[in-house]
Amino acid sequence: MKVAILCAAVATSVMSAAAAQACPDWNLSAAAQYSGSGDYFYQPRAYSVIAGGEFPLAKCPHIRPTTDIGPGFFTDRPDFRFEIFGMSRYELHIRINSECDAALLINTASATWYYDDDDNGNLDPRIVLTNPADGFLDIWVGTYGGEYCDAVLELESF
Repeated sequence: MKVAILCAAVATSVMSAAAAQACPDWNLSAAAQYSGSGDYFYQPRAYSVIAGGEFPLAKCPHIRPTTDIGPGFFTDRPDFRFEIFGMSRYELHIRINSECDAALLINTASATWYYDDDDNGNLDPRIVLTNPADGFLDIWVGTYGGEYCDAVLELESF
């Protein structure tokens, strides 16, 4: 009996430690999946989401964004996965409008990480991808301080 209790306690602590170490992971299934071309996104597209997450980006040393580096709390799985194509002649503007201080994390088809906190104004993020590679684009919508709020992700090509 004592061995079973000890095993259960060890398993619980290992699972808790693993959860505490979780980071955004593009290998996980996204909460929502879409696809579109540069022409499709020429008209702005909006997607509702709850911004936030329980995992601090500061504890994820394998994620090294090529843009801003800053704090933020994100979920482990992407909020969105977009399969994009026909993007070679476009810029893709990705922005958040939220009710809190949102943060944006993106992993592109070329395995490049991008992060932003406030470039869209009003404490909201914006990232512009110039000539994005066709393929999968994983997007996490987090928050600067760990709270949760309603938000809208917008994608538009130019």
